[in-house]
Amino acid sequence: MTSVGILAHVDAGKTTLSEQMLYQSGALRKAGRVDRQEAFMDYSDIERQRGITVFADQAAFTVGDRRFTLLDTPGHVDFSGEMERCLSVLDCAVLVVSSVEGIQGHTRTLWRLLREQQVPTMLFLNKIDRTGARPKEIVQEFCKELTAPCVDFTGGLHQDGTMEESLAEAAANFDDTLLETYLEKGYIPELWLANVQKLFSSRKLVPVFTGAALSGEGVDSLLCGLSLLTQLPQGKADEPFQAKAYKVRHDNGGRIVFLRVQSGELHPKDLLRVPGEEQTEEKCNELRIYQGGRYTLAPKVGPGEFCAVTGVKNLNPGDTAGEGAKRGGAFSLQPMLSARVLFDSAVPAKTVLACFRELEDEEPLLHVRWNEPLQELEVQVMGKVQLEVLTQLVQERYHLAVTFGKCSILYRETIAAPVVGCGHFEPLRHYAEVHLLLQPGAPGSGITFSSRCPQDVLAGNWQNLIGTHVLEKEHRGVLTGAPLTDVRVILLSGRAHLKHTEGGDFREATYRAIRQGLMQAQSVLLEPWYAFTAEVDFALSGRVISDIQRMHGTCEPPEETNGHALLRGFAPVSELMSYPAELTAFTKGQGSISLSFCGYKPCHNAQQVVEQAAYEPERDVENTPDSVFCSHGAGYPVKWREASAHMHLPVESATSQH
Repeated sequence: MTSVGILAHVDAGKTTLSEQMLYQSGALRKAGRVDRQEAFMDYSDIERQRGITVFADQAAFTVGDRRFTLLDTPGHVDFSGEMERCLSVLDCAVLVVSSVEGIQGHTRTLWRLLREQQVPTMLFLNKIDRTGARPKEIVQEFCKELTAPCVDFTGGLHQDGTMEESLAEAAANFDDTLLETYLEKGYIPELWLANVQKLFSSRKLVPVFTGAALSGEGVDSLLCGLSLLTQLPQGKADEPFQAKAYKVRHDNGGRIVFLRVQSGELHPKDLLRVPGEEQTEEKCNELRIYQGGRYTLAPKVGPGEFCAVTGVKNLNPGDTAGEGAKRGGAFSLQPMLSARVLFDSAVPAKTVLACFRELEDEEPLLHVRWNEPLQELEVQVMGKVQLEVLTQLVQERYHLAVTFGKCSILYRETIAAPVVGCGHFEPLRHYAEVHLLLQPGAPGSGITFSSRCPQDVLAGNWQNLIGTHVLEKEHRGVLTGAPLTDVRVILLSGRAHLKHTEGGDFREATYRAIRQGLMQAQSVLLEPWYAFTAEVDFALSGRVISDIQRMHGTCEPPEETNGHALLRGFAPVSELMSYPAELTAFTKGQGSISLSFCGYKPCHNAQQVVEQAAYEPERDVENTPDSVFCSHGAGYPVKWREASAHMHLPVESATSQH
């Protein structure tokens, strides 16, 4: 069974296309419509009322003898975390783009994620029946702006695997062997199809299909392309069981984990190996096969199939289960805003916290945080629409009335130059010392770890443990207490005691070494930035450019498109996030702007933000930079400024490292 994900910028017609694919393949008797609140894939009340996809859902369909699982993912940027978690289980993707609006902010984000995950991708240029549709121009934009190797397949590929001469010639331009054969012998159907499949699976070719999903035009060509160009998954049933988790839901108090099987078979009541510090096994109670919001119970699942299991508690999106069970890595998309949860004081805080912990299990990017001293509950979100959905979800599921305070920006911190940090932890009968070099990392790289420490200085098992402790925690910066990012952490040296060292000792020493380094470092406050694309009347382009400059952003010179001015640029999220409403007002609804997160950059008003935060790093006892040494059988603390002079190993300087 081959999996295909449907992705798009919001309102491009993604769910409408999904409905038509299921209908024309015979999986549905009738294609549902979003505007009539009857879409099969958007079955929740929240989705139908809002007319947008909030939750990723799946359905199976068949084209000829090929079986597919379709995953309809959210298009709204506020729910893009749900979309990204599905990418790891896709064999291919269909990126839906409006032939009128063309490439929008979130389209670029989707293309980048598909490229990073190496997901073979087709384009479906939708709404060609609308006034202003310009599919040929959009194909050129994809080729030019996103360096996409696009070829228009609409009507050129036939069910028997043959293709029109013009399509065969266009495809040959992306493969030297095919081109040479074409020039010498012309088009050979059998040779072409196999090679075009390889070009597609390696992302060296992006097939383009055009149509109108609402009427079903062009959908048959797309289905034909999926059946002929995609390849079957490689896993085998007689291999050890392995699966990837991509989604968690809660149903009537029960936890459901959605899996894509990669190899082997799974049966109800089987023990499933799950990741953790020590790999454990948990029993799968039920195997469910979902079709939209409905499910049936399955006696077994095999390679390539999708299922949902109940009874499993320690498996999260991104994790690998079964053979080689391991935790998933960090996801690319992260929230930019935080908000305080407001609720009636008569409701116990523990009750509200428990509800949000369950929601966090489904949406890990919420990063629910209970501030004990202030007795406040905070969540992290992508945008204001997500807060509206959370309010409705909490009311419907838990019968609780909550609102949210004003959104605040999620800042991050990094360093501008290398620095060496040392940590020593030696209370009675404990011992660990760690020396780390902290270097600025590439933007968006997060925290990385490597070692320069010889194993005859510190054994490999201790070095691996230090690496685990570097990566396991969200380390705090010293300017505002914001999370640390884009830092390379390199182990220079360390020491253990033959009798007294335990694993937790290196945890303490590692945390203190990072913190001591940060206290000495030249720290930099980072803020999230948006990339924007605005389309307005030429007479208003000057105002937009002026507004962007006022917001400390940059704007490229306007281009002409559809008789309007097209403006592209970048600006801080804190300044730009409320601008769409302002632009709609002064253009009287005739202008448009799309925003997409483009990373973190140095904060434009760092001093003001630091002063408002009033963070005192030395009073943050949970992130202390100080070390603990031992003398006469008792441990004693040493402040971070004097700690280097007390270290048992020589302290290297950052300038001596290359």
